[in-house]
Amino acid sequence: MTTNDFLQIGLYLVVLLALVKPMGHYMALVFADEPNRVTRFGAGAERLLYRLAGVRSDEDMGWKRYALAMLVFNVAGVAFVYLLQRTQQWLPLNPQHFAAVAPDSAMNTAVSFVTNTNWQGYSGESTMSYLTQALGLAVQNFLSAATGIAVLIAVVRGFARRGAAAVGNFWVDMTRATLYVLLPFSIVIALLLVSQGVVQNLAPYLDVATLEHGRQTLPMGPAASQVAIKMLGTNGGGFFNANSAHPFENPTPFSNFVEMIAIFLIPGGLCYTFGRMVGDRRQGWAILATMLVIFVPLAVGLVAAEQAGNPALHGLAVDAHATALQSGGNMEGKETRFGIASSGLFAAITTAASCGAVNAMHDSLTPLGGLVPMWLMQLGEVVFGGVGSGLYGMLAFAVVAVFIAGLMVGRTPEYLGKKIEAHEMKMASLAVLVPCALVVVCTAVAVMAPAGVAGVANPGAHGFSEILYAVSSASNNNGSAFGGLSANTPFWNVLLAICMFLARFPLAIAMLAMAGSLAAKGHVPPSAGTLPTHTPLFVTLLTCVVIVVGALTFLPALALGPIVEHLTSLTGH
Repeated sequence: MTTNDFLQIGLYLVVLLALVKPMGHYMALVFADEPNRVTRFGAGAERLLYRLAGVRSDEDMGWKRYALAMLVFNVAGVAFVYLLQRTQQWLPLNPQHFAAVAPDSAMNTAVSFVTNTNWQGYSGESTMSYLTQALGLAVQNFLSAATGIAVLIAVVRGFARRGAAAVGNFWVDMTRATLYVLLPFSIVIALLLVSQGVVQNLAPYLDVATLEHGRQTLPMGPAASQVAIKMLGTNGGGFFNANSAHPFENPTPFSNFVEMIAIFLIPGGLCYTFGRMVGDRRQGWAILATMLVIFVPLAVGLVAAEQAGNPALHGLAVDAHATALQSGGNMEGKETRFGIASSGLFAAITTAASCGAVNAMHDSLTPLGGLVPMWLMQLGEVVFGGVGSGLYGMLAFAVVAVFIAGLMVGRTPEYLGKKIEAHEMKMASLAVLVPCALVVVCTAVAVMAPAGVAGVANPGAHGFSEILYAVSSASNNNGSAFGGLSANTPFWNVLLAICMFLARFPLAIAMLAMAGSLAAKGHVPPSAGTLPTHTPLFVTLLTCVVIVVGALTFLPALALGPIVEHLTSLTGH
């Protein structure tokens, strides 16, 4: 790795960590039970929204009502986005006169955006009208992110409350997540992106003359507003097919840095929010430290693999070393305006955070470089993860970790003053193991079905990697793709939609069930046998549990494709 690589990674981490505390403190005020200066400021807008929706904001919900409200609201969102795509040819704001989206693609896209996955089997600039993009996809970017935050806050209340029968009000949590967090910060980020050249208009596409005296069509549209929330809400769905590699979505190194910061901003801040809400900030720092302990080595490893270049070229007369005139390494599939460090770091961030946006072609990563984003997804998207969903997934691992520690010393495990018993372990196990099972089962289905392998453009080890990556992406609600796999077919649209739905809602419901059980329990004072959960020892234990449970559960599927591909690149066979 070069000095530039280390400087870019270091600068990113410094800026991110500087923002964690103020962002987390602000969100703790947003979701506090008592009125404060933040919620008083928007109280009028809140009351108006509740009145229009017929919501009683002072009503607490048990976990079952909370889960039912969450599920019904999101299923209604799937139906709305599906119908919008199927009727867009008759609706306004369609200057290119795009036809209706095919039923299987419309269904896949609707599930994808509602589950915060944002897997895209279509090309946005040649498929979706402005109305579909803005009213359907961009709105769901807000709502799916707000759903994840709302579920997390309910889970945190389960740890914080004592002898309570309720975990909060879903409609209030959704409204506050959108009104106070997602909307204002998206406006700021959108303005920053517009200042860098990201397009934001409703103009028809432009037909221009090129320097070669040809003609080229330039897509237009309200891109900046959607790009802002796609990053801030860890959604990842691109307005254009090339996603954040497109110069109209991500034109400069500064816009690239802003987008990377936006991806981790809320997941990182929520760790501090968690510590504030449970009354012990050290707990939040311990969770954040666990995430960083896993993320930083993998991000450095990815950039190092790309900077080392393709080993098959080392024996040829090819200069792959970094100099003042070239970046060196493996530049295939990367934008020269970003280079290796920004492309590699972006790939690690977007797959760690369940975002799925890309500024480079992951299919062109080196074998070991491609292993990192695949592994980050297969860890369960808990290393920062999606907004809200990443942290409640990590809390499920924390419950498993304290249970294992309890077995070691023969005590009933405790976490944050709550006894962890059979019900909590069952719910945590569901949250941990469902994504693993989906990856294994659905990958097996895909490689055995003729319709599954029909879309593979690269047979052999790399073709297997493309299938495994696609299923891992859907089964962990990430949404990025290796590329090279033609997945916009009925088989893949249906299979991946099933993966996305089952990876989102059963996990959320399991965590809400655990929250309801914990909220009803009293507080257990710490004793000499209580495992401190804010120490380096617990960070180490939690890190090991995440790696072992999240990766070794399906190690053959995880490693076979990339390792075989790496060996092939070394031997030439």
